[in-house]
Amino acid sequence: MTRPDGRAADELRPMSFERDYTEMADGSCLVSFGRTRVLCTASVDEDVPRWMRGTGKGWVTAEYSMLPGSSPERVGREAAKGKQSGRTVEIQRLIGRSLRAACDMTMLGERQVIVDCDVLQADGGTRTASICGGFLALHDALARVVGRGALAAHPLHSFCAAISVGIVDGVPVLDLPYVEDSRAEVDMNVVMLTPAAGGEARFVEVQGTAEGMAFTRGELDSLLVLAEGGLAEITALQREMV
Repeated sequence: MTRPDGRAADELRPMSFERDYTEMADGSCLVSFGRTRVLCTASVDEDVPRWMRGTGKGWVTAEYSMLPGSSPERVGREAAKGKQSGRTVEIQRLIGRSLRAACDMTMLGERQVIVDCDVLQADGGTRTASICGGFLALHDALARVVGRGALAAHPLHSFCAAISVGIVDGVPVLDLPYVEDSRAEVDMNVVMLTPAAGGEARFVEVQGTAEGMAFTRGELDSLLVLAEGGLAEITALQREMV
């Protein structure tokens, strides 16, 4: 199979993280996977949602949006419509769940971190890129809290990364751009944690859908192997940066 951009089936798109992309947020990161670009910022609030007060635990949550110029046809602002789409709610819940899995909420204490993921340009994989860049923004924001002496130690115990895999024209492939994602027979997003101190990586979430055909156990295994390889590369870059 020849992919549209010439990559091998198990090859990631060109990937980069630009930390401290903005100055005002506690942590920020511009993440790029091919032509997909997402700005992730993390803001620390010295309070928690009302239902968590008195528990001694913190909270990490996420918000996600696609900016109007992120796709060829203008994306309408959901704020102007007065409500979020089901897709948006689903994605930001995924991002929040993934980042919380990497954090010790008791060590975080009664404070909340909000990770905002704004898609500047969308070409497939925006939710997985948001998790990868959101992790670095969250890491840097919490490192600054530690630096101020408000936390004794960093609450993140694992690296968190995500990637898409799928079956296109009967072939399992890694990191799908829109041209592949839009016609994939099977579409899957995989989120994994890798302990910072070393150890076996563990799955946080596997979202797999038969878009055009049902898939076999063997195909599922092939997709997970592809995802694990790509996630190891992403995590290695995250580790190198922090």
